[in-house]
Amino acid sequence: QVRLVESGGGSVQAGGSLRLSCAASGSTSHSTYMAWFRQTPGKEREGVASIDSFGSRSYAASVKGRFTISKDNALNTLYLQMNSLKPEDTAVYYCAADRINWLLNWRYNYWGQGTQVTVSS
Repeated sequence: QVRLVESGGGSVQAGGSLRLSCAASGSTSHSTYMAWFRQTPGKEREGVASIDSFGSRSYAASVKGRFTISKDNALNTLYLQMNSLKPEDTAVYYCAADRINWLLNWRYNYWGQGTQVTVSS
């Protein structure tokens, strides 16, 4: 079992930055692969970025060049640095973990509770 707790969401103006954190506890083998997703009302959950234990990263086209995913393996904490934020980045952001590399697919077994990010124009 893995417990994921996100933090760092908030409100920011367009062009600003935020850093999200996701602290993982429990089985480290089940958090080998981790990712960030986001969701807005009425839309499907969208994969934003993923990372594996070797540091290999994947990004959605909509955030590439603006967002950076990283992981501190010693702390078992996942981060998402979000720069040049746009109003369309407004969403609830979730972190996810699994022992299978789902990349940006929603099939991850473990999910956090989500943190709201609001970007105003």
